[in-house]
Amino acid sequence: MKAVTEFPAFTLTKAIQIKTTLTAEGKTPDEIKENLGQNFKLEGEKLGYLIQSIDVATTNSQNLKRVIVVKLNEGEVPPVKAVQVEDVHYIPEFLIAPNLNPKAATDSKGRRPAGKGGKRDSGPKGSPWGLSPEEKAAKNKKPATT
Repeated sequence: MKAVTEFPAFTLTKAIQIKTTLTAEGKTPDEIKENLGQNFKLEGEKLGYLIQSIDVATTNSQNLKRVIVVKLNEGEVPPVKAVQVEDVHYIPEFLIAPNLNPKAATDSKGRRPAGKGGKRDSGPKGSPWGLSPEEKAAKNKKPATT
């Protein structure tokens, strides 16, 4: 796979807006192409790639990050959403939104499982270096039997 170029989503959305306003004004496809070339300072093949990328972006506008233009080698399989025009593939790449509210894991009875090791938090933690002399004395003290 050889990447030819790519167009980020903000460029594509601006190009889509320009294209829709020009088509609403009744401009011909050649005038639209010329206007897009002037606005984005593109010409030749790169301008053709932009126009095809606009079509791909309009069909895949939800969470679009960019459109990558690639040429595949022999035997390579294009990705699922890739659109082929002549010998070039246009691959839309999407943003993956993080799951901000994951569901809490529950057991079969609907309860949340306890933490690691089965121990519950029973208060403040002791010193990581062991017991202090006072704690040792209190631990070794035997309860009085009557």
